[in-house]
Amino acid sequence: MKPVQILFSFLFFIVALQACKKDPPADPGPTAPTSMYYPPAGSAAWETVDPALYNWNTSSLNDLYTYLESKNTKGFIILKNGRVAVEKYFGTFTVDSPWYWASAGKTLSAFLMGIAQQEGLVNINNPSNQYLGTGWSSLTAAQENAITVKHHLNMTTGVEDDQSGTDCTAPGCFTYRTAPNTRWSYNNAAYYKVIDIVERATGKTYNAYTTEKVYNKIGMSGIWLPGNGGNGKIHYSTPRNMARFGLLLLNKGNWNGTAVLNDQNYFNAMVSSSQSINPSYGFLTWLNGKPTHMLPATQFVFNGSITPNAPADMYASLGKNDQKIYVVPSQNIVVIRMGNASGTSVFALSNFDNELWGKLKTLLKY
Repeated sequence: MKPVQILFSFLFFIVALQACKKDPPADPGPTAPTSMYYPPAGSAAWETVDPALYNWNTSSLNDLYTYLESKNTKGFIILKNGRVAVEKYFGTFTVDSPWYWASAGKTLSAFLMGIAQQEGLVNINNPSNQYLGTGWSSLTAAQENAITVKHHLNMTTGVEDDQSGTDCTAPGCFTYRTAPNTRWSYNNAAYYKVIDIVERATGKTYNAYTTEKVYNKIGMSGIWLPGNGGNGKIHYSTPRNMARFGLLLLNKGNWNGTAVLNDQNYFNAMVSSSQSINPSYGFLTWLNGKPTHMLPATQFVFNGSITPNAPADMYASLGKNDQKIYVVPSQNIVVIRMGNASGTSVFALSNFDNELWGKLKTLLKY
């Protein structure tokens, strides 16, 4: 080998040796998990995740907590890809404290109706008296025959608004106002008939059917108890159990490979505009991002979506005194809020929704 070749070989060896001595690349640290997580059944374990991994504005969390506490919140959770990213309890309320869902339970009822239909026990396009029996109302036979199960699910039965203040479900409390599907009106008593339809069609109590078809499938617990004046039923659970149902909704009725509700046509209808009168309402579920919306106890049509600060694809289970399940598919998040009324006690929607999502918009940076 010539001297020049020897010199170049030696220099190449020295350069390569120095390269090997360079510090290894810095450890990038933990990365945000992107896979979907499902908390195990029969266990209090629930995987958590640092929200900073998602580049959230975590410096705004203290402001969010102060706001939530000022608005009489008891429990608050944000799930990201199924993992607990934010969880906060206020006062004496804890992770194990049960609370009522109020009308947020309506979406659970719609979900149960979908299961009953996929089992061939109900057809939502059939008259509701096929399951309730004739004479569940004081309407004429023809008027009653015109009301389908679907009309109970989308609040367009056409029966007169409840005047009793007790959500009366006796036949005499259901009088004729207009033809079905011509008027949207938030009627709790007409909704409670959904519960009766499921019980009569399945031959099981509502608690038994919910336990068999939902609780046992996703490791959830809860209970239905008598509602206002003993009429209907109201669902109770802890915030984390509410979050399990929210996660089930986020995954369109599928839980870690188990199809709890496998009728995707029904699920899609549940979270889509169910009629043209109030496009912001599906099957007992509120929808964001629609051009107009109506509110309980009024017949006014308001321009714009129900929660302008929230992502347009959000859908929600909303209950009296601000019980909330928000589901945002585009963000893969579920938000849970339980507590007393944030202000004046109202059904379903309140000013709290948009105020809260103003805070969440800052946190989540969407």
